[in-house]
Amino acid sequence: MVSLLLTAPAATALAGGILTNTNQSVAFLRNPARDGAIGLDGVYSNPAGVAFMDDGLHLAFNWQYAHQTRTITSTNNLFTLGAKNGGQATKEFEGVADAPIIPSLQAAYNKGPWSFQFNFSVPGGGGKCEFDKGIGSFETYVGAIAQRLIGTSQQLNASLAPLGASVPNVTGYDVDGYMKGKQYYFGVQLGAARKITDNLSVYAGLRLLYGTASYEARLNNIRVMDGADGLTLPQYFEGVTAGLTKAYANAVASYMAAGLTQEQAVQQPAVKQLEATGQQLNASAETLAPYSNGVNLKSDQTGWGIAPVLGVDYKIGNFNFAAKYEFKTRMRMKNDSDLKEASVISATKKFVNGTSVPEDSPALLALGAQWSVLDNVRVNLGYHHFYDTSAHWYEHSERLLDGGTNEYLAGVEWDITDRLTVSGGGQLTRYQLTDQYMNDMSFVVNSYTFGLGLEYKLTDRVKLAAAYFQTNYEDYDMDTPAQSMEALGLNIPAGKNSFTRTNRVLGLSCELTF
Repeated sequence: MVSLLLTAPAATALAGGILTNTNQSVAFLRNPARDGAIGLDGVYSNPAGVAFMDDGLHLAFNWQYAHQTRTITSTNNLFTLGAKNGGQATKEFEGVADAPIIPSLQAAYNKGPWSFQFNFSVPGGGGKCEFDKGIGSFETYVGAIAQRLIGTSQQLNASLAPLGASVPNVTGYDVDGYMKGKQYYFGVQLGAARKITDNLSVYAGLRLLYGTASYEARLNNIRVMDGADGLTLPQYFEGVTAGLTKAYANAVASYMAAGLTQEQAVQQPAVKQLEATGQQLNASAETLAPYSNGVNLKSDQTGWGIAPVLGVDYKIGNFNFAAKYEFKTRMRMKNDSDLKEASVISATKKFVNGTSVPEDSPALLALGAQWSVLDNVRVNLGYHHFYDTSAHWYEHSERLLDGGTNEYLAGVEWDITDRLTVSGGGQLTRYQLTDQYMNDMSFVVNSYTFGLGLEYKLTDRVKLAAAYFQTNYEDYDMDTPAQSMEALGLNIPAGKNSFTRTNRVLGLSCELTF
């Protein structure tokens, strides 16, 4: 159960693939289709094209603020047993992710045919996501415990009533759930571009990723309900033991009243059955003992990886074409956790102290084009493909996808005056998802994004920009299969999940030329 709390990573606060952020600059926020544009933001989006900028040192400082929500609407009959659920089988779980400071820095020094470039950004993660009521997948496990004990109590009370005894009558459960994840992938990219001709340039570089993540999970105050009263699991089993002890004593006394000795009475089948039932329930109590006092767990992960980046840019007439390929970054996130060994739930091994979790950043192919319709109007197009299924993720979850992520981008820029430029654009993101891949612990959904903003040339050497960026997500509806956990004696019935998200970003930047 511990792992089910923790496998919900922090929400990616930016745009891009499943594990990749593509908006590394405010220029992207105000027009996402930057793959074929020539500008300093091209240090990330079109590094070969930066070679066509003027000679000198160019610096850009970017600040972004992102606010995101993740909403999961879960339906499962077990929720009807929850004391806080009002008898409803459908429950909404919302996670809130805030990233108040997402920095990035682009730098390029151009001299003749050469351009030497540096980029610092957050190409993965970018914030924390907090579910203050937990998530449905682990609440159903508490519900399954209650469901099992409801059946146990009903059977016991039916058999003990003739003996003048009873056990607590379980009617439901109560639990306080909480989960928070925080994840940042910091990236540093160094490279150089060179103009081969007046129309053609190429780029080669290396990107270093350093990942840091932390996850906290709590399941507190787990209780089974006896009407309006809540009992901890130890209190429940104490009540069961007291009821069985009373029934045992009453049964022995009745046989002795009928003329049997005590030695003969304790050997009667009905008395032996009570003794066996007590032993079985003691075993059940031991099985559920790890959850008696709830769960409080913390896991920190760190890892790093390096990958090459290649680019090319070609100018012809009023058109500019560019391509970039980022190789897969092999990432292994090492756990520093208070979980020393995996439990009966196999997924807990993801957070066992000292183990490493594969979290590759997939390869990316980006294609872009820009058409200067007029001297002051430019139209942009772009395409991204993330090779998700060639990456290696935990338990090879990438194999559950039907293919890689595709993004389609378009935008326009208009220089209203020599100093003021306005721009806008959009991005359509399509994942190749399957029900087997999706779960409420980590999910993405198809979306479309729009961005708009302006750039103002304060002086010939200083540019300021501001932008707003919003992603609108579709719903993803799926059926959740029934689960059986024989080791715990629990059964979770089939249900449904509906996923969606929101994302809004504000950005400011300053670009300097020396």
